[in-house]
Amino acid sequence: MSGALTPRRGFRFGPLVAIAAALGWLGLIIGLPIALIFVEALSKGLQTFLAAFSEPDALAAIRLTLLVAAITVPLNAAFGLAAAWAVAKFEFRGKSLLLTLIDLPLSLSPVVAGLVWVLVFGARGWFGPVLDVAGIKIIFALPGIVLGTVLVTAPLVARELIPLMVAQGPDEELAAITLGAGGWTVFWRVTLPNARWALLHGVLLCNARAMGEFGAVSVLSGKIRGLTETLPLHVEALYNDYDFAGAFAAASLLAGLAMVTLVLKSLLERLGRGETHPTGRS
Repeated sequence: MSGALTPRRGFRFGPLVAIAAALGWLGLIIGLPIALIFVEALSKGLQTFLAAFSEPDALAAIRLTLLVAAITVPLNAAFGLAAAWAVAKFEFRGKSLLLTLIDLPLSLSPVVAGLVWVLVFGARGWFGPVLDVAGIKIIFALPGIVLGTVLVTAPLVARELIPLMVAQGPDEELAAITLGAGGWTVFWRVTLPNARWALLHGVLLCNARAMGEFGAVSVLSGKIRGLTETLPLHVEALYNDYDFAGAFAAASLLAGLAMVTLVLKSLLERLGRGETHPTGRS
C-alpha cells in the first residue's frame, strides 16, 4: 500500500514545486521590475508624478505614440486578415514563402528593421535623393516611425488568426458559396465573425507592441524632442538627463498599458472559449 501511495504523493508534490518555481521566477524577472517602476515613479510624491505628464515634451511624446499606434494597428489588422484568409482558406504557389515572410520580422532585430528603411529612404538610400527633391521626408519624421513600427508588428495579427482559421477549415465558406453567397458576403458574414476574438486579441497585442516599440523607432526618429520622440524614447531621454522621477513616471504609463493589455487579453480569451466549440467553430 505504501508503494502504491508514493506515486500519488509524488504526482501531487511535483506540480506544486513546478508552479512555485514558475511563479517565483516570473515574480523575480517581471513582477519585481514592474513594482520598482511604480515605486520609483511615486518616490517624490504624487504631485511630482502628475507633473511629469504635464510637460510639453511628455505630452508631445504621448500624442505621437498614440498617433503611430492609430495608424499602425489598422494597417496590420487589414494585412493580418488578408494574409490569414489566404493562407488558411486557399492553396497557391508561394504559400510557404508568404508564411516565411510573415515570420521574418519576429526573428529580425528591431534596430535592423529600422536600418532597412534608412537604406531605402535615407539621404543616401535608394529613393532618398528623389524624395529630397520632391520635398518628401520619410526618415526622422512621422512616416519613418510608422514604417518601422509597422514592420516590427506586422506578424502579430496574422499569427493570431492563422491557427484559428486553419483549424476552422473552409467548410462553412464552401457551404455559403454553395447557397449562392458572394466572396465578400462570405468574408463578412462567415469568416470574420468566426475569427473576431482572435482578431481582437491580435489587435490588442499589436497596439501594445506599437506603443512600446523602441529599437526601430530609435533609428528612424532622430529623437527630436517634441517632434519625433515617442514615449519609450522620452523615457530614455529623461533618464539620460538624470530626471529619474520623470523617467519612471513615463515608464509607469507604459507598464500600466502592459497590465491593461494583459487583463484585456485574459478577458478576450475567456470570451473566445465561451463562444467557441471544441472544434474551433463559433
